[in-house]
Amino acid sequence: MISFNQNLKSNIYSKKSLLCVGIDIAPENIQSNNIKDLIDHSKIVIDATRNLAIAYKPNFAFFERWGSEGFRWLEEILEYIGYSHIKIADAKRGDIGNTAYQYACSIFDHFKFDAVTLNPYLGRDSIEPFIGNPGKGVFILCRTSNNSASDFQNEEIGNQLLYEKVAIWADSMNSNDNVGLVVGATALEEIIKIRKVTPNLPLLIPGVGAQGGSLEHSVKEGSITGTALVNISRAISFAGNMTKQDIHDAAKNYVDAMNKALR
Repeated sequence: MISFNQNLKSNIYSKKSLLCVGIDIAPENIQSNNIKDLIDHSKIVIDATRNLAIAYKPNFAFFERWGSEGFRWLEEILEYIGYSHIKIADAKRGDIGNTAYQYACSIFDHFKFDAVTLNPYLGRDSIEPFIGNPGKGVFILCRTSNNSASDFQNEEIGNQLLYEKVAIWADSMNSNDNVGLVVGATALEEIIKIRKVTPNLPLLIPGVGAQGGSLEHSVKEGSITGTALVNISRAISFAGNMTKQDIHDAAKNYVDAMNKALR
């Protein structure tokens, strides 16, 4: 079986893109409280970016908000994406072992996601249920892109910062070649340090676009020794007048800029 990390590398090489499109469709962004409008717009985003994206990353919060209707929407969107793209569950799960196993069954067996974002706070037994299958991947929160990420993640413990310890710890669990890290594009120095301690783990990099992270820096430093996948959500999904052409053009501009940075 090909491992998740190898599958990710193969897709990046064959499609010549690092783009992950976040599916974070909120009524506030499209000025409609009609869930049908949200569903329609999420499909426009997917159609506009199919030839550019490596992966799609639905954020569970934007679906859970709507209860059972939202979960039906999530199932519909996953079927709509199909199997030619990597599907990452932005669920940020993290719980004790037996509960983590139930989450893993939900995300991998029911929803058929290829990967999931995980919170490392509860330790190894909260991660292990997700990494037994080499074909399924995890991205462990390491240094996130939000403003208050440094409240805990940049705390010094011994002679290392907490996010560095998380990176090294995650690397120790990568025996099935299916573990990666979430590292925000807004954390410029941290990306460099993480690449020094874990040169080979793939990075999922949010924070480019609406959050103002540097695309060029993220691509250069994230890809210097390993694989990087750059997630962009609002700056693509709500570009221009939110037409299919506007969304496609925004996504293409990002992919072109990524490839330029790689060169």
